[in-house]
Amino acid sequence: MSGEEEENAAELKIGEEFLKAKCLMNCEVSLILEHKYEQLQQTSDDPMNQVSQVFEKSLQYVKRFSRYKNPDAVRQVREILARYQLAEFELCVLGNLCPETVEEAIAMVPSIKTRGRAQDDEAIEKMLNDLSLIKKFE
Repeated sequence: MSGEEEENAAELKIGEEFLKAKCLMNCEVSLILEHKYEQLQQTSDDPMNQVSQVFEKSLQYVKRFSRYKNPDAVRQVREILARYQLAEFELCVLGNLCPETVEEAIAMVPSIKTRGRAQDDEAIEKMLNDLSLIKKFE
C-alpha cells in the first residue's frame, strides 16, 4: 500500500501484508489453545506451572467469544464463508460476529458490497442462513 493511501477496513484497504495474512476466527484460536493447554497438562506434574497468565487469559477470552465450540462446526463455518470468495479479514469478522441480517453483515463488513466481487443481498442472506443452521445444530 502506498504511503499516501489511508487504511480503511470498510473498503478493504488494510495493508498488503494483512491482506495476504491467514486470519483465524476466535473459535479456531480456541481450539488451538485448548489443544496446547492439554499438551501442557500431560507433560507436567503441575500444569499451572507451565501455563502463563497471558496464555490463560487468552484462552478464557477466545472461549468466551467463540460462537462455535464443536471442531466440525468450526470447519464448516470456514468452508461456507470461503465459498463466497471473502478476504480472510472479512471471513473472520463475519465468523466472529455472526450477523443475523444482511444489513448487519454489510454494516460490519461493508467491503462485501463494495469490492469488485460484490455479493448481492440474496447471496449474503444465503450465507447467513447457512451459518445460522450450523449454530442451530451445534
